[in-house]
Amino acid sequence: MEDSIKIISVVGPTASGKTKLSVELAKRFDGEIISADSMQIYQGMQIATAKPKPDEMCGIPHHLMGFLPVTQTYSVAMFVRDASACIKDISARNKLPFLVGGTGLYVDSLLNNINFSDECRNEKISDELKEIYKNKGIDTLLEMLAEFDPESADRLREQRNPKRIIRAVEFYKTTGITITEQNRKSKLVKSPYMPIKIGLNCYDRQKLYNRINQRVDLMIENGLLKEAESVLCSDLSYTSVKAIGYKELEPYFNGKKSLDECIENLKRQTRRYAKRQLTWFKRDAEIQWLYIDEYNSFSELLNDAVSVIERGL
Repeated sequence: MEDSIKIISVVGPTASGKTKLSVELAKRFDGEIISADSMQIYQGMQIATAKPKPDEMCGIPHHLMGFLPVTQTYSVAMFVRDASACIKDISARNKLPFLVGGTGLYVDSLLNNINFSDECRNEKISDELKEIYKNKGIDTLLEMLAEFDPESADRLREQRNPKRIIRAVEFYKTTGITITEQNRKSKLVKSPYMPIKIGLNCYDRQKLYNRINQRVDLMIENGLLKEAESVLCSDLSYTSVKAIGYKELEPYFNGKKSLDECIENLKRQTRRYAKRQLTWFKRDAEIQWLYIDEYNSFSELLNDAVSVIERGL
């Protein structure tokens, strides 16, 4: 472990305060932040993805944020590659890397050193599976996957993410081994990182949902409608189209629903996303949880987070 790179991971659901806490921690420990958010990577998606503004960054460098056009697809394997390069660079400059975000697959894949063998691709098979999804739906894909990889099928059934299901089926049909087996083998290779994991949550789930509702209202005030209209006019990629905050407002632009109805749906979908995030992160026993609703002030929360890091370092 002496040769492992120390890294601080700050995770949790949307609207839990990861940005503010991580910036203050990075200032305290001379660190730089790597975004682990699958939508903050895109250009032009500022408001809906809650991308921090320059004044919120407080001079702390933020990496892997706003660097990719919305027309381009981005995979978890690409993230692991790019984030690994960032970590090496930050550590080489004697800075402390902070991995911050709510995309659990990104965080776990990086810290657990998962090798996705991105070179094992078969576009023909992938296109065929996309057609099956389009014509027969996600349950048909799950049935296909369950025939040879029931473990992955069970894991992906709740997420209902067609991209990951298609990738799992494609990987097996291309390589002859399952994604489950590939992940198991890759975990046998020692991770180069020694993470200290902090998670933000609320004891009272309704308080988290209230924060989400207030954040959406603030997004509308800050110009989300104009941003959404621009993004929806773009040729969105297979991954960028999944961003929450745009498709939920599309019925308003089409005249099919009122603005209030669309905003309420946006709040509902964001709350559901937060619930899925918590379900994912709760599986990791190494995360040290800090419950934001038990603190009287941000400084108390910050002090406890500092203590967690100091013990780990």
